[in-house]
Amino acid sequence: MTEVLPERYPSQVFVGDTFNYLSGMTFAVVGILGHFSKTVLLFFIPQVLNFLYSVPQLFRFIPCPRHRMPKHDPATDLLNFSRTQFRVDELNMLGRFCYQVFRHLRLIRCEMDADGKTVTCNNFTIINFCILLTGPIREDRLNRLLVAFQLVCAVFAFTIRYPLAHYFYDTN
Repeated sequence: MTEVLPERYPSQVFVGDTFNYLSGMTFAVVGILGHFSKTVLLFFIPQVLNFLYSVPQLFRFIPCPRHRMPKHDPATDLLNFSRTQFRVDELNMLGRFCYQVFRHLRLIRCEMDADGKTVTCNNFTIINFCILLTGPIREDRLNRLLVAFQLVCAVFAFTIRYPLAHYFYDTN
């Protein structure tokens, strides 16, 4: 008779700002003091992409709620992307431009309210973007997806750093 083990969840909640700041600072200090800051930057590809994707909300071109983490639905035990709501006519020029570009490239999912002016769309984080691509997803699966993306980016970083180093780095 085989024993059925309960599923294991690697995290019950994604880490917050405090851990992110601490881990980011640690990597930056190690890269700078170890004199391999360009290599460390390559391993931050997902974080750089997340920053670039988040710029419209971080710089308040588009309204940014206090919490942009995915929303957990206890009934289904799935994560759904978090949303922000705004009126397009109240955005400044950069906000309207970012909104149009992101909507055209399908980087956000938007819904117009009945008035035709109020938009509800997902928050601009890489975690919410993954949920946008996959649909509602369990936390453990989303975690695995994000770790897999980090690993693919790490392989890409190693490829740039070692086999292609003579193209990107000074060779003295």
